[in-house]
Amino acid sequence: MASYRKKICLLGDYSVGKTSLIQRFVHNRYDDRYISTIGVKVSRKTVNLSQNNGLDEITMMIWDLAGGEEFNQVQGSYLRGADAAILVCDLTRAKTLEHLEVQAHNFFKVNPAARVIVVGNKKDLVNQIALSDNELETFSALFGTHYFCTSAKTGEDVEQAFRYLAQVLL
Repeated sequence: MASYRKKICLLGDYSVGKTSLIQRFVHNRYDDRYISTIGVKVSRKTVNLSQNNGLDEITMMIWDLAGGEEFNQVQGSYLRGADAAILVCDLTRAKTLEHLEVQAHNFFKVNPAARVIVVGNKKDLVNQIALSDNELETFSALFGTHYFCTSAKTGEDVEQAFRYLAQVLL
């Protein structure tokens, strides 16, 4: 069994659900109280993936970065050395997808060879959805990647998104 350790940053505006996605993936829990992330919080989860040559273990070091900050030296230092990013938007607020483009470009300035996936969160708020699959697909294509529509609240497709990224990293 081969073991890998990968740094993954979650990027996106305030209150798109970055912290909730991490809590759901790492601890399988959800808390609907909003507490803004200050700076950065690092979580860790080890995932086993079956590959052609057997089983591989990937330890994901998941960096939850404060949302909505202008790109600055501090954020640049948090991003440095990342193997991947999850670009998170809120499916009920179309502007959060627009803002991701700048954040993605800043991420790639620091980590040109890194990988990304796009996650549209809050899929459970079906009556408030403001972004279409087509918009997410078009945005994802800019970065040559896939997108997932998730719900941190129900857990829908959260595990799949993180596991897909782990697979891409191997």
